Amino acid sequence: MNPQFQHDVLIIGSGAAGLSLALRLADHARVALLAKGPLPEGATLYAQGGISVVLDEADSIASHIEDTLSTGAGLCDRDTVEYCVSRARDCIQWLIDRGVPFTRDNENRHGNTYHLTREGGHSHRRVIHAADATGQAVEKTLEELAREHPNIEIFEHHLAIDLITSARLTSKPVSKLASKQASKSGAPAFETMKNRCLGAYVLDRRRERVVPFAARQVALATGGAGKVYLYTSNPDVATGDGIAMAWRAGCRVANMEFIQFHPTCLYHPRAKSFLISEAVRGEGGRLLLPDGTPFMTRFDPRGELAPRDIVARAIDHEMKRLGVDCVYLDISHKPAAFVREHFPNIHRRCLEFGFDMTREPLPVVPAAHYLCGGIVTDLRGRTDLPGLYAVGETAWTGLHGANRMASNSLLECLVFAESAARDILATLAETAAPPPLPAWDESQVTDSDEEVLVAHNWDELRRFMWDYVGIVRSDKRLQRALRRTRLLQQEIDEYYGNFRVTGDLIELRNLVLVAELIIRCAMARRESRGLHYTLDHPAPLTGSPPRNTVLTPPSGHAARSALTG
Repeated sequence: MNPQFQHDVLIIGSGAAGLSLALRLADHARVALLAKGPLPEGATLYAQGGISVVLDEADSIASHIEDTLSTGAGLCDRDTVEYCVSRARDCIQWLIDRGVPFTRDNENRHGNTYHLTREGGHSHRRVIHAADATGQAVEKTLEELAREHPNIEIFEHHLAIDLITSARLTSKPVSKLASKQASKSGAPAFETMKNRCLGAYVLDRRRERVVPFAARQVALATGGAGKVYLYTSNPDVATGDGIAMAWRAGCRVANMEFIQFHPTCLYHPRAKSFLISEAVRGEGGRLLLPDGTPFMTRFDPRGELAPRDIVARAIDHEMKRLGVDCVYLDISHKPAAFVREHFPNIHRRCLEFGFDMTREPLPVVPAAHYLCGGIVTDLRGRTDLPGLYAVGETAWTGLHGANRMASNSLLECLVFAESAARDILATLAETAAPPPLPAWDESQVTDSDEEVLVAHNWDELRRFMWDYVGIVRSDKRLQRALRRTRLLQQEIDEYYGNFRVTGDLIELRNLVLVAELIIRCAMARRESRGLHYTLDHPAPLTGSPPRNTVLTPPSGHAARSALTG
C-alpha cells in the first residue's frame, strides 16, 4: 500500500508565516499544514518584542523605510522595503480582527490605541506588542483559528525530507510506474510536464513511516537555522530545513553570511535559548561591564539602541578583552511596577533562574538569532522552481539587507504570506493536480546500528560553526570550517544512503548543508558589512554599490557563487 495525501496547497512550517498563509488560503483551497513537532513550537512562539508598524502620529512610513535601509547597511532592496512597510498597517489590522490581544496604551499618547515601544535601529516608537510575549499571542491566536477551519488539515510531528519535482522523478526508474498510474488517473505523465514542484516526502514521526504529500502548490515556511550554532536563541526546530530542501531542488539562496546574533540572551546553564527582549533596552535598560561601568557609547553614539550587529560585537569585544563570561543588562533603576508591567514574562522567567530584574542586573551574552539570507524569492513569494513558494525567515526578499532591524521579522512573515496567498489563489485554478507520486524507497537501507555518529557530528558542527563562523570571522577560520563541513558531509551522506531516516538524521543533513552555504557566502564577501565582520577585511568595500551574495545550485558537487546587484 502506498499511502499519500493530496491537497491544493502544502505548507511546510507552522509559525506566523505558515499559519497566516494557511488562513488566507483556506476559504478558497484545501490546505495541508505540516509541523515538525507540536503545531505551535517554533521561533514565532518565543518572539518577545513585537511587530514594526507606523501607528504614531509623530512617525511616518518614510521614516520606517529609511530606518530599515540604514540598518541594512546598503544591501536592502528599496522596492521590497517600501512594499513591506506600506502594507504593515493592513497586516496588523488583520491580526487585530482575528483577536490578537495587543497591549493597549492607557495613557493614549499621540492618539494611539495600542502601546508602542522602541527598539534598536528605530527612530520612533513603532513596535506594537502583546506585553513581552508578542509571538506567543500571535501564534496561539492563529493556531486556534487554523484548528477550527474545515479546509485546513493539520499534520503535527511531520518532518519534510525533500521536495518532489517532476524533473527528479523522470530521472528515476520508479517514474515509469508512476507515469502508468498517472495515465490511469488522467493526469499528465511526469515526462510531459515542465519541471515544477509536486509535493514532498515527509517523515511521519509518530508512525515512523515516510509518505508522499502531493499538492498543486507548495510553500516553505520553515523558519531559520539558528541550531547550526552552539549558542542560539532559536528553538530546537530551527534547523534550516526549507533552505536545504530548496537548494537540493535547484533554487538559489542569497546572503547566507548575514547571521544576526541577538546581543542579550540570559547567561545561565539552565536558561536554554532564553533571550532578554530588545525592548528592555528600548525602555531604558543599560549594558554594563562586571564592575558596573556602561560601555556602549564608546562603540556607537546611539548606545544601547544601536542596531544589533553593533551591540553584539561590542559585547563580544568586551568579553574577550576582559576575559569574562558575560556582561550585564540593568533596568533596575526603573520602578519595579514599571518593569513588572512591561516585562511580566521575562520577569517571571528570570525569577525562576534566581534573578530579580527589578533589583539587580541580568547576566547576558550574544547568541545566534536571526538569518537575514535564505531562498531567493520575488515579492509574491515565488522561488526559482515553479510551484514552490517561500515565506518568512526561510526566504530572502531583500528586506533585511546586511542586518535586520528589530521587529521587522514578524512583519515580513505577515506581509509576504499575504502576497503569496494572493498569487497562489490567482494561479491555483490553472494548475493541474500532480499525478500520483511514487512511494519512498527503503528497499536498500537498514536500521542504523550506530546512531552515536549523528549525535557526535551534530555537536562537532555546532561547535566549529560557533568558533570559526561566529560574530567575528577571518579567512583562516572560514577555510577551517569549510574543510570540516566537507568531511562531515561525506560521513552524513554515506550514513543517509545506508540507513533508514530518522528525525535527527534529516535535521543534521540539512544543518550541514546550510552550514556550507553560510561559509561559502562568507568566503565570497571580501569586506565587513552589517552582520558579517572579518578580521582580514575589516572595512566595507567602497567605489561601487554594495552587492548581494548569491549561490546557484551546481550541476556537479561544488557550488557556484557570485555577487550580484
